[in-house]
Amino acid sequence: MNMLKAFFVMTLFIFPGFLAATDKPGTQFHDSLKLHAINEVVITARRFNSVIMNTPDAVRAIDLKSVGEYQLRTSPEALALTPGVFVQKTNHGGGSPFIRGLTGNQTLLLLDGIRISNSTMRYGPNQYFNTIDPFSTGKIEVLRGSGSVQYGSDAIGGTVQAFSHETGFTGEADWGGGVLGRIATHGMEQTLHSFLSFSNKTVSARAGVSFRKFGDIVGGDTTGRQSPSGYDESDHYFKTSFLLTPRTSLTVLYQNVKQTDIPVYHKVVLENYMINETDPQKRKLAYARLNTSLNAGILKSGIITASYQQTREGRSTRKNGSDILRREYDKVRTFGLSAEALVSNGDIWSGNLGIEFYSDLVNSTRTDTDITTSSATAKRGLYPDGSTMNSVALFTVHSFDLPRWNITAGARFNSFVINVDDMELGMTELSPSALVGNIAFMRKLSSASNLFLSLNTGFRAPNIDDLGTLGIVDFRYETPNFDLKPESSFQYQVGYKYNRNGLKGEIYLYRNELYNLITRVRIEGQEIEGYQLYTKENSERAYIQGAETAWDYFPKSWLTLSGSLTYTYGQNITKNEPVRRIPPLFARMAVEFRPGNWRSGIEWLAAAKQDRLAQGDIDDNRIPDGGTPGWNVINLSGGYTWKFLAADLSLRNIFNKDYRYHGSGINGYGRSLFLTLQANF
Repeated sequence: MNMLKAFFVMTLFIFPGFLAATDKPGTQFHDSLKLHAINEVVITARRFNSVIMNTPDAVRAIDLKSVGEYQLRTSPEALALTPGVFVQKTNHGGGSPFIRGLTGNQTLLLLDGIRISNSTMRYGPNQYFNTIDPFSTGKIEVLRGSGSVQYGSDAIGGTVQAFSHETGFTGEADWGGGVLGRIATHGMEQTLHSFLSFSNKTVSARAGVSFRKFGDIVGGDTTGRQSPSGYDESDHYFKTSFLLTPRTSLTVLYQNVKQTDIPVYHKVVLENYMINETDPQKRKLAYARLNTSLNAGILKSGIITASYQQTREGRSTRKNGSDILRREYDKVRTFGLSAEALVSNGDIWSGNLGIEFYSDLVNSTRTDTDITTSSATAKRGLYPDGSTMNSVALFTVHSFDLPRWNITAGARFNSFVINVDDMELGMTELSPSALVGNIAFMRKLSSASNLFLSLNTGFRAPNIDDLGTLGIVDFRYETPNFDLKPESSFQYQVGYKYNRNGLKGEIYLYRNELYNLITRVRIEGQEIEGYQLYTKENSERAYIQGAETAWDYFPKSWLTLSGSLTYTYGQNITKNEPVRRIPPLFARMAVEFRPGNWRSGIEWLAAAKQDRLAQGDIDDNRIPDGGTPGWNVINLSGGYTWKFLAADLSLRNIFNKDYRYHGSGINGYGRSLFLTLQANF
């Protein structure tokens, strides 16, 4: 991996000079596909529309219209195409994005502006973003860096937001639809998806359904089939919009995801479990959004959103040689309500003012059943049953677009009331609050390049998982701590963006100071059920710093070259050791050809060895002794489109190498073939 590190250094320091050298008069790029790729319109960074080039944030948009082309099996896998994002998989049914070294409850997940993250989201890799069906999604945006001002608690590392397919109005009645099927070698996937859409002057709607069977992952040359790791999934969604008046629309969405029999592979293989699986994993989301255009002076529009989300997670475990089958069941019901006003005085100033409210109710149960006698014993669940977490927030973000400068600033006040009613330890109420802000200065160096500096403060309130967990989690047994303070952060970054003559490039340098980190602390000399005993404490201060660079080049209308490189370094100041699960140096390069109706491409993925390990990494059986080895993987893809039909073929890991994303509980794909056929009308 020395070559990879040298490549990173050269890219980081040479690339800006290369861009500057190419900043000369010339014909601007006019190809529609390339313009779409270069000048994306995003909303994550500021909560209102902005051109990505002129946004003083590290933000990237992923268009999932090509979900078939790139064989994007899950939403987490789609994130692997994003610079600065490292996706770890605890199991086949998981996939957790690491953004600037942080994941889990330190990275916020959203769908259409509504929180997917809830009060039981845990620290470290998890499966929650995998409950978003990629076929129900039109776009994913990733904001790297704190988004606490815009979206509240948990957005210390970054924000990942999925957007459902847009529904627009048409002058005449218009019907559409499509069918997609996908199969993979070794039985690793069988997918069928279909959708139907309709629109006219006042009504638009889209509905879809997916049925998916994922087989065991087959790894590289020395791994083979990793069993058990397969699972089943079914999804359906419905979205409709009504034009109530020429200025007012109402959008309603319902989404349902169900995953069953999801094995936790490393638990079965490494920890002597006969059964260790999530069954079921369910998520339902419904919302109604009223959007009205006001144009009353500086008040331009208003948005009111009411939402309801319900997540259900069942876990079944049984050790080899044991007669006890443990079943845990958690249900979280989340009510949300928000109101937001967009303000502007024209081309110079735009902003928003808003208020939002979320309320979580957690139900958690556990039953131990003796399979020899069928006798069942009810016990305390993983979380205190009936716990609640309520939050209210006021926020505002403003942007000033001057001839040579862009200045963005915002603030948020968030207040929480958390009630934990433990059957053994009694009732506890916490009322944490936080005031955070951000400011960014962007200098427009030329029509093709911008330089910016941003400062962000962030926070994360302790949630029900932090406060009330009692039971086996990963390789430890956790006990509650009802006296935790919010985590906080201060992040500063410098960024450079370039866009001219078919070349788009960006470079970011950042440092994130972390305070009052909630971490698991071992209680020495104590064990429960053969597991070391841990509790959570606000005990640590740390920092994470790094560099990111990415580029896309379109020398011809049929040719695309792209690449990215990410370096992350984390240090725990309190313990004088590395921060846990820091991703290694990671690179991606790709070349794509699109002559006529044909498409072909080659992709290279590489990760350096990660041997900077915290003590928690050393104790983690998912990380090999001495660290995770470096790896290189090459993928090939191709496809053909004819009228309303398309066929896409991809060959993963053509040299059949064994590899594992650092911190994952399962190895990546060995040599495998994926075929997708789709028809749209």
